[in-house]
Amino acid sequence: MAIYLVRHGKDDEGYRGGWSQRGLNTQGYRQAEKLGRYLRENRSSFPIQRIVSSDLQRALDTAGELARELELPLERSMDWREMNNGVIAGMPNEIVNERYPGLYFSGLRMEERYPGGESPLEFFTRIQEAFVRLCAEHARSGPDDHVMIVTHGGVINIIYHIIRGMDWNNRGSKFPASYVSLHRIELVDGQWGVSLENYTV
Repeated sequence: MAIYLVRHGKDDEGYRGGWSQRGLNTQGYRQAEKLGRYLRENRSSFPIQRIVSSDLQRALDTAGELARELELPLERSMDWREMNNGVIAGMPNEIVNERYPGLYFSGLRMEERYPGGESPLEFFTRIQEAFVRLCAEHARSGPDDHVMIVTHGGVINIIYHIIRGMDWNNRGSKFPASYVSLHRIELVDGQWGVSLENYTV
């Protein structure tokens, strides 16, 4: 049994992400399309049966391409959203810098919320709870169940910290998660571990 994590494809980097509903750019669509073809052509190695996506548009655009290639239905979930950055979600970087100078994720205290958003601690707790639920559900479903979660770099980073028993904060080092990278988590002898890390095609 395996859980596959996929980061969304490339979007426009001139805007703040978080809970932005901006979608992929052309390159991001091409990246997702390429990964989808690869997974279809190598289905014996990647026997994915379900696709669950963050309901933010850049993730949905990515998941839609994967679902089309794999001929699988697409499930949406708010559980796998990126950090809620409140009022600056989707705002051009230049405007954010004018209106909220110095407002960055790494500059927040762990309990400090973005204006209209969540704190790093709330973000971590939300993802931890979603991941624990997913693992429990997956462990009950049998050895042939393989699910893909299409999500965001910040989410994947938290999950790596949880699996490896490492403390997480918003100022620490990050595990790499490239655009449309594939990460596989497997349950072996009762322990979840990473068996494929930041794989790109």
